[in-house]
Amino acid sequence: MLSEGVIIALLGIIGSAVGSFGGVLSSQKMVKYRLSKLEEKVDKHNNLVERMSTLELRNKVCEHRIENLEKKAS
Repeated sequence: MLSEGVIIALLGIIGSAVGSFGGVLSSQKMVKYRLSKLEEKVDKHNNLVERMSTLELRNKVCEHRIENLEKKAS
């Protein structure tokens, strides 16, 4: 039969393995959560960039039309 020391060592190893596995799972959940939040922020930023480029284009068109009207007025 196994001695007490061997049994205690095996229980210690099993406990360490379970604790380590639990820590890895917990850490993985946190990384997934933070990654999803970061993806949401990137999506919002990309949407803003698209909207700004549309506004810049519209602004150029408006400036061009104003220049044409100013030329006609003079």
